[in-house]
Amino acid sequence: QVQLVESGGGLVQPGGSLRLSCAASGFSFSFTAMGWFRQAPGKLRERIAHIGNTGMPTQYAGSVKGRFTISRDNAKNTVYLQMNSLRPDDTAVYYCNKATATRDDYWGQGTQVTVSS
Repeated sequence: QVQLVESGGGLVQPGGSLRLSCAASGFSFSFTAMGWFRQAPGKLRERIAHIGNTGMPTQYAGSVKGRFTISRDNAKNTVYLQMNSLRPDDTAVYYCNKATATRDDYWGQGTQVTVSS
């Protein structure tokens, strides 16, 4: 049974940083490309970062490129998202999932990130 547990969100001021973590289980994590997604209020969920099963390649949405870094530790079945230079429009619920996940797949509870002064 797939389980995804995101953590590390919170309230941060503009320009600040957060590091999100996602513990995965129930599937062959080390053979699976992973992604970070986010859903802002009133908007559709979007994929913002992708990482191959070995840690490469990585890809980013234009809105986060140069500010966010995705990484993974296959020994810990965990994927991370380092978020720097946060902006108010980064406010959203952040989710991790398989890179190919659709809205019909299982999703964890997500972690709320709020960027506000």
